Amino acid sequence: MTRKQKKTLWRILGAGVLFAILFAVPVQGPLRLGLYLIPYALVGWDVLWKALRNIKNGQVFDENFLMSVATIGAMAVGEYPEGVAVMLFYQVGELFQSVAVSRSRRSIAQLMDIRPDCAYVEREGEIVETDPEEVAVGEIIVIKPGERVPLDGLVREGSSALDTAALTGESLPRDVGPEEEVISGCVNLSGVLRVEVSKPYGQSTVARILDLVENSSEKKAKAEHFITKFARYYTPIVVFAALALAVIPSLLDGQWGVWMPRALNFLVVSCPCALVISIPLSFFGGIGGASRQGILVKGSNYLEALAHAGVVAFDKTGTLTQGSFSVTQVKVWEGKEGDLVETAALAEQYSSHPIARAIRSAWGGAQTQGRVEEVEEIAGRGVQAKVDGNTALVGSRKLLEEAGITLPEQEELPGTAVHVAVQGRYLGYLLVADQVKQGAAQALQELKRSGVRETVMLTGDNQYSAQYVAGELGIDRFYAQLLPGDKVEKVEELLKEKRPGEHLVFVGDGINDAPVLSRADIGVAMGALGSDAAIEAADVVLMDDDLRKLAAAVSIARKTLTIVRENVVFALGVKFLVLVLSALGYANMWAAVFADVGVSVIAILNASRMLGVK
Repeated sequence: MTRKQKKTLWRILGAGVLFAILFAVPVQGPLRLGLYLIPYALVGWDVLWKALRNIKNGQVFDENFLMSVATIGAMAVGEYPEGVAVMLFYQVGELFQSVAVSRSRRSIAQLMDIRPDCAYVEREGEIVETDPEEVAVGEIIVIKPGERVPLDGLVREGSSALDTAALTGESLPRDVGPEEEVISGCVNLSGVLRVEVSKPYGQSTVARILDLVENSSEKKAKAEHFITKFARYYTPIVVFAALALAVIPSLLDGQWGVWMPRALNFLVVSCPCALVISIPLSFFGGIGGASRQGILVKGSNYLEALAHAGVVAFDKTGTLTQGSFSVTQVKVWEGKEGDLVETAALAEQYSSHPIARAIRSAWGGAQTQGRVEEVEEIAGRGVQAKVDGNTALVGSRKLLEEAGITLPEQEELPGTAVHVAVQGRYLGYLLVADQVKQGAAQALQELKRSGVRETVMLTGDNQYSAQYVAGELGIDRFYAQLLPGDKVEKVEELLKEKRPGEHLVFVGDGINDAPVLSRADIGVAMGALGSDAAIEAADVVLMDDDLRKLAAAVSIARKTLTIVRENVVFALGVKFLVLVLSALGYANMWAAVFADVGVSVIAILNASRMLGVK
């Protein structure tokens, strides 16, 4: 606990001991009032002071006012133990609330540990310690083992493993070497790195994430807005209702001693602490629980909306698939598989096309200029070259057919077929495709289990490739050959088709999907480690490439909303029951204390379950 919380605890314990002694020792007359005022003042002076200060500032109707009126009224009618007990247990509830909120803030503050303390910069041949905000783009910073990466940049010298757990929630280190990008917030685990700074601190990954988390509380959910408005009108209504309960029946039958305690009970019960505290705490806990897993939610309104996810639309490349080409199949028509792959790789050795890089990677051999001559790249078709003195054609079916080479009939393939011919003889083809991400199928199954009604894939790829990926993953619907503008139109159509009360979620890689992320009810950017576009455009950011965290985010959102509903129903139900019983004279001040403090503590403990979400 904080120093302030410990001080409050000692006040509660001291007042509790005095209260227990006075309760056990029979004291009568004015001395009894004087003695009971000691624990009352010890535990409740700050509540009385806040009530007076708020009245002075024009904020009359709050829980401090209710507690002050109720306890002073109890003292006035001679119910000294009840007056002290109300204030004592109210402070117990406030302490529970304070500790729960502090715990929730600590869970989010764990993410704040990514803030770098300093940066070591090379200046004029020396290494100088300085504030990260004072480091300019282009300067070289030195990061030793055990230090946190202070700024985004490019590795110029050294290699190491980086701990990205604070950003992604994953414990597996990421290896980096020369010319590879590093982002701020990670921890350098092994070697010394010399990094050229690529962004000023204010635009770095760590600064953007911290700003996102710190401002998430400003975007409130509908439930929070409702409770704020509810408390604004509810509190003055119950104050005047309690006043009416004390005065009107007493004027009719003259029994002020009967109706005044009932009205005081009414005031104690009606305090809205359970709702005003537990509901924001539930959302705050949900955001904190998600952040520990590398899921950043920009506000409780988005967490609430995610709980109503009914349709989830995905971009394909980089989201459902790896976004990088690789050779997935080699079909030999003549000769050996090794010769086929080697010929294709040598012919493509000068090409920068992603498909050429995939073929060279599949071969893995050393490139030699002496074996390849007269290389001619034919745009949109492929490559013609002399490999080991023989004319080789490597490319599309059309390239070989135009050269008069007969190819066997071929069925539709889930990727790009790169055909190979040498000296007019057809050798076979290599199938180059974008592979489905590991865990994508499991993520979609988990989304279905969590209550998502339909999954949709939007892609610019050809129909057959899209159909293949959709079949592999169990996608309900897919749309292929879409331009970026077409994706926005499809999202508009999906928004019109969705059922009442459900929301459309779009998931993209955050690089070229900004327009669609902004248009959907909830935009989710994944694999967004260091992606400015994702952090700006999306409402929810998955900081690594694991699509399964989307299902976790939906589950966290639904659990949060369930806890909110439980607290609303429980708090209002108990309070309404005890209010009626108080008005009828069947509930005393002790029942009122439970209906206020007891319900608050139970609701806070229930909300705190979100802090331990797995």
